[in-house]
Amino acid sequence: MLVEWNTVTSAVCSYNTHRINVIDIGATLQPESDCNMPCSGNSSEICGAGDRLTYYTWGGSPLYVWEFPTGNDAGLYEFLIGGVVVPLLTTASTNGKVTFLEKYGIGPPNSTGAYKLDLTQINNFTAAWRTMHVKTDIFCSGSVILPDRVGRQINVGGWANDATCGVRLYWPDGSLGQPSTNDWEENVNELSLQAGRWYPSVMVMANGSLLVVDGEEGSNGAPVPSLKILPKVGPTIFCDYLDRTNPYNLYPFLAVLPSGGVLITYYNEARILDEVTLETTRTLSNIPGAGTAMLLPQYAPYTDPLTIIICGRSVPGPEVALDNCTIERMPSKRVETCMVALPDGTYLILNGGQQGRAGFGTSSDPNLNALLYDPSKPVNQRISVMANTIIARSAILLMDGRVLVSGSDPEDSCYPQDINNTDWAYGQTVPFTITSNSSGAIRVSLIGAVSSTHGNSMGQHTIFPAFSCSGNFCTVTAPPNAYVSPPGWFMVFVLDGPTPSFATWVRIGGDPANLGSWPDYPDFTVPGSGPVEVWKSPCDGLTC
Repeated sequence: MLVEWNTVTSAVCSYNTHRINVIDIGATLQPESDCNMPCSGNSSEICGAGDRLTYYTWGGSPLYVWEFPTGNDAGLYEFLIGGVVVPLLTTASTNGKVTFLEKYGIGPPNSTGAYKLDLTQINNFTAAWRTMHVKTDIFCSGSVILPDRVGRQINVGGWANDATCGVRLYWPDGSLGQPSTNDWEENVNELSLQAGRWYPSVMVMANGSLLVVDGEEGSNGAPVPSLKILPKVGPTIFCDYLDRTNPYNLYPFLAVLPSGGVLITYYNEARILDEVTLETTRTLSNIPGAGTAMLLPQYAPYTDPLTIIICGRSVPGPEVALDNCTIERMPSKRVETCMVALPDGTYLILNGGQQGRAGFGTSSDPNLNALLYDPSKPVNQRISVMANTIIARSAILLMDGRVLVSGSDPEDSCYPQDINNTDWAYGQTVPFTITSNSSGAIRVSLIGAVSSTHGNSMGQHTIFPAFSCSGNFCTVTAPPNAYVSPPGWFMVFVLDGPTPSFATWVRIGGDPANLGSWPDYPDFTVPGSGPVEVWKSPCDGLTC
């Protein structure tokens, strides 16, 4: 496994270098001979003298090139239905509906803390929105979709007291257009975390169990610098590196590595953990940034190094947001960045603020500018500046390929492909049929199930698997193992050129940790370990 932090460095010596507009500040250029003091760190270089500052100009090709699409190419925003909640955590469920979680018990409109939106009912406000319930405050908790047969959503941690130990489960039910009846299940006296956590991250490991990392003892409390496994296995594991970097490391980024082990990035540091002991096996060099992280696409045959991009953050102290990614610059600065993996392998970067940090009233100057990041283009030429959003909130990918920004909504559409097998084994070859005319530029992508909060897309994963077609009959080959693709749920898109189909949800890798039979308490309903339940699509019974 090779992990590299690609960063742009400067070939200047260790003195004050300023790019100065000499006209704006009234400065005048002086002879180079006036700069005659040797640098303290490198006596072979000159570091100015006599209150002189070295002024540099660049005469080569532009260091950064951003594209500015117009019209439809810049993106289109639609307001389709009013909302009932300002969501803190947003998740696309495996039945096509969207769940929202928000701070519990603060009064209307967010009095229950949990809501569900049926994306097919936009013309019927009452049918579109369903009020659900949690028992403790999920504010700044962590979520992920389980690899069990029904794709339950788990939410852990929370605001204070019992909420920080909370473990909440929701079994999505009801196809699109049909009512749902299930609600969140929670009983902190039966099922709880071993150590309460506010701002934790959670991830499905290669063995199918859950890794819960980091946090604090409630709002702005003492650090909880430890790791734990769900279902419970042994004690929590203390991490001095998390203790040392608190509070800048909250919601650390986690990823299973194709060669084995777990990558954790926290503040501006990173290391690889043994997947069994969770002890450090390798400490990586510091990251040139500490913002939102995303895995870039993996392509069959999965021999290239795993690439991770980290964009945006703010600096401690003045908390001014930065415009940096790990390998290039963005055209605007942002903190609490949202990055949404799109079916074609690009990423939508949006939302966040230009000043401050996460918390009540601690972030200001919202960044409404949306960017499209295309990793297939050369470095420093990958970003296009898209149409501005009107709100700066969480964003997730929907089954029709559009992005939901706190209350947008897709129209009904049909599958241009027919995938009936929704439970894939590693390496399995799965047939599907293209049921509409195509240009022949076909691709298949797998987008991991995501829960989005605070610029952290827990579960994000983009894979372009091997596939082949003969006419309209095609086959796709599932990823080879749990290190390339940890067990879990994915949206499968078939793309005709740049245009994605309506997605099909599939489970890859099964449920090796038998989470479908967990937890064994009377207050929790479990689906068992049988085959997946298949949700009906809006296209069932129609000719697409």
